[in-house]
Amino acid sequence: MTRPIAQSIRPVARHALTLAAALSLAACSVMEGDKIDYKSASRGTALEVPPDLTQLTPDARYTLSGGAVSANALLAAQIRQGQSGNQVAGDQMADVRIHREGNTRWLSVPRSPDALWDPVRQFWLDNGFTLVMDQPAIGIMETDWAENRAKLPQDIIRNTLGKVIDALYSTGERDKFRTRLERRPDGGTDIYITHRGMVEEFTDRTQQLTMWQPRSADAELETEFLRRLMVRLGVSEEQSRAIAAASGQATPGASASTFTGAQMVQLAAAPALQLQDDFDRAWRRVGTALDRTGFTVEDRDRSQGLYFVRYIAPDAQREKPGFFGRLIGREASAPQPVRYRIFVHTQGGASYAQVQTEAGQPAPAEQAQRIIGLLHEDLK
Repeated sequence: MTRPIAQSIRPVARHALTLAAALSLAACSVMEGDKIDYKSASRGTALEVPPDLTQLTPDARYTLSGGAVSANALLAAQIRQGQSGNQVAGDQMADVRIHREGNTRWLSVPRSPDALWDPVRQFWLDNGFTLVMDQPAIGIMETDWAENRAKLPQDIIRNTLGKVIDALYSTGERDKFRTRLERRPDGGTDIYITHRGMVEEFTDRTQQLTMWQPRSADAELETEFLRRLMVRLGVSEEQSRAIAAASGQATPGASASTFTGAQMVQLAAAPALQLQDDFDRAWRRVGTALDRTGFTVEDRDRSQGLYFVRYIAPDAQREKPGFFGRLIGREASAPQPVRYRIFVHTQGGASYAQVQTEAGQPAPAEQAQRIIGLLHEDLK
């Protein structure tokens, strides 16, 4: 989303540029909508939004049927059709596959997570991000909030004054990406990239005060970064674009995969999320939902079906300072996150996700219902 010129300028500088902005209204604003450039990303005040009831429903336009497309399989099909074009050298054509289920896509690579960690980490740094989470022990890295500066309009003000006022412009959007590397039973790795977005909205009629609000996860951005990561892992640029495009079509080597939603149910008198999937698929879908809704995943144990997460309830009370704290002007401290376990298991032909306390007991019904509701919003 590109904000109008008056909204692209940061609020603190808007009055200083009113006249210049007025002059720019007669100029054409040109922007390459599909361009991505986080190299100039603004990394000012951190934007932290705990998962709460403001989560947005994913856009149904990006819901696709399932399947997998292999780099090798696609290249073989092109060769059979006489469309091989620029073939990739053998050492570059490791069988990188892109899979999809619903609005979720991921890569499978026949290399261990240990071998992939540094290349994936460098991939994000080279794309202009800083990492706020870098934990190979649990296979999760996460970027800081960053701004896609390519969305800024190329208007007369920026073209004339250039970098002198460039820092005063803002798209009004921030993006954060989480990458999860999971070891497969065959020793290879599944790589997931999930997006979280924020948008700056005016909160008063005079358009002086703003607040950051969550916006829907962008499945197209996730797919684009998966495609770029394929290039980093050895697939050519041209081939990566063909594979990403083919992952939305019926292609040679593609495996069929039907997509079903999720239901909120009661299981053993406790809230649960029911998925009509086997354990492998349910584990994958719950993990992606946790990433998209912003839970902090501290650890996971696939053999036990457990995700260890932290969560801050939106109605959690801040701890008020004591008498002496108030005298010196100390503010109320932020609420501490609570640790939970998300238990994924199969029963009677279906899979379920339930919320447990840190000690492994059923979580209080109110908190369990809230967390299950957040996951349901992403998976329904």
